[in-house]
Amino acid sequence: MATIRLVPVDTTGLTTRARALTAAIRKLVEASGMSGRELSQRLGFSHGTVSHWATGRRLPGPEDVASLLTLLGIKGEEKQRLIELARHAAEPNWLVVGMPGIPQQLAGAIESERHASAMVEWSRDIVPGLLQTADYARALATATGLSESEVDARVLLRVGRSEVITRRDPVELLALISEDALHEKICVPEVMLDQLRHLLDMAQRPNVTIQVVPPRVGWHPGLIGPFVLYSFPDAQPVVHFEHYSSGAFVIDEDDVHAYQEAVKIIRGVARSPEDSAKLIATIADDLEKTL
Repeated sequence: MATIRLVPVDTTGLTTRARALTAAIRKLVEASGMSGRELSQRLGFSHGTVSHWATGRRLPGPEDVASLLTLLGIKGEEKQRLIELARHAAEPNWLVVGMPGIPQQLAGAIESERHASAMVEWSRDIVPGLLQTADYARALATATGLSESEVDARVLLRVGRSEVITRRDPVELLALISEDALHEKICVPEVMLDQLRHLLDMAQRPNVTIQVVPPRVGWHPGLIGPFVLYSFPDAQPVVHFEHYSSGAFVIDEDDVHAYQEAVKIIRGVARSPEDSAKLIATIADDLEKTL
């Protein structure tokens, strides 16, 4: 029987890289049509090892990932990407530069959303992702120059991700939105109106709090850029920030604490949830009059 090489896992929870790796393995196992137990047997590993990899109960080393990918017929860049992800799975902070790295970070973000108990998203220029309508998400994706099929895939993924705030045991979401994002001409007026109404609907949910930050309130940490703060029931908090072609997950305790303090400061200059809802309704009513 082969020796299983396992990367040590922090007992407080998985790193973001590890979450992305387990998500990738789970997807490959499901696509293979074989059970984790069967794959384990074919690899010569102990009972259910691959199933543990897919759930994050254990993390495989890069050699084990290479064996699994070879068995499943995964080759080329995808194989190298996942092996590299396994090689660094235990490392907390994660910086990726360049468009090829974004799919890995997207996987990490999706897994973080699925397992988080609470999230804070500060969005300076656009409506936060989990609160976007399909048409608004489509307008954003189209503006980036993606092909029609890529746009469709991006929209389906975005809409599917919002399930974390509507499921039976939903994530607690605090959305901090710059008022400028509510006026930005990203889409046609009809789509923006629908998006504004959707924000009002979401604000009625007990697990969603929306606060709008007025312009010209002086300096605050949000002016540096958008970010998402994830809190987990079984792991340390994680911060994610993303730019056009780069992004990073940060788990260092001091850095995360700085973002937690930033949230307090931004909320200090934001409108109350009640006043925010009134403002959004006013903007929507004014926009509707122009149609």
